[in-house]
Amino acid sequence: MTKNTITPILAALLMALLLAQPLKGQDVSSDDLEERLKTERLQVGLLLQSIANFSFDSDDNFLGGRNFDLGATRLDFRGQLESNFTYRLQLEYRNSPAVIDAQVGYIFSDQFRIVTGLFKPFLSRDLDPGPGNTDFISRARQVGAMMNTREIGVTALGNSGDLNYRLGVYNGTGRSRVNDGRFLYTARVGYTVEQNSSSWDFGGNFALDQTEGFNVGNTGIASAGDRLLYGAFVEYDSDSFFGTAEFLETTFEVAGVGEDETITGFYATVGNKITERSELLVRWDRLGFDLQDEASNRIILGWNHYPVRYIQFQVNLIADIFEDESDQYGAAFNFQFQF
Repeated sequence: MTKNTITPILAALLMALLLAQPLKGQDVSSDDLEERLKTERLQVGLLLQSIANFSFDSDDNFLGGRNFDLGATRLDFRGQLESNFTYRLQLEYRNSPAVIDAQVGYIFSDQFRIVTGLFKPFLSRDLDPGPGNTDFISRARQVGAMMNTREIGVTALGNSGDLNYRLGVYNGTGRSRVNDGRFLYTARVGYTVEQNSSSWDFGGNFALDQTEGFNVGNTGIASAGDRLLYGAFVEYDSDSFFGTAEFLETTFEVAGVGEDETITGFYATVGNKITERSELLVRWDRLGFDLQDEASNRIILGWNHYPVRYIQFQVNLIADIFEDESDQYGAAFNFQFQF
């Protein structure tokens, strides 16, 4: 039996053991499951996404063409022990079992705690939520273009009143577990303003990645080192409306080329909670590359619907508008279960 076979079997056995006790009764309600599987010591999460992509032009490969796919397929274990130690293990099963979060930490106080291991770096507001809680089916393109979605390292974070901070040091090589003796340093400072039934969140990100010869995000462009990333965001939420705007930019010397590249990203989202269970959203997403003299705007119209507990439908209508190329149009659909 291979290692890839053993991992999902062990995960399934663990889930069976956790569920065994409540299943002895005649009926198991959602509240019963949450009472057993959402405790302070152990929280079990499950996310299943079924995706469909449809390009309006059958001859192009926009959004991957026309296809059905799996989105995030995850099993998540986390908790806080009596001694203030924390842990998290999250597994992704979409292709083959893989660890995407593996962290342990310690809570000194609300003002200061430490997290170590493999987890998301605090580099973009749009990267923060899990895939089951994003406004749209896909994240803003600047996330994939400027950063690894997971890093191995250590982060200090905390809150002091309305002020919050995140300071991190990572390998800068994603999940690869290699390091060239140079590191990725990150910093975020945020501030929250509460106003009756609404709130504003303001924040700024800064990072210095000294790692040499590794690709920047998913661009295929390698950095010669000392790459800067900086930006800011603002987020608004109320009973009826919500929205986020974020600017990010990264500058670096392209390895082996000797020329500087600047990647600039910006997105703005505005949404309306039209009913208790439905949202309408629109996003403008711009991404540009200076060295390649290339830029595009992506406009997304979205509808999110929550028919029952744990279930969500998402529909996105997407248009990519290029400055020097033909525009592309398509749609994406997501049907998900999240516990």
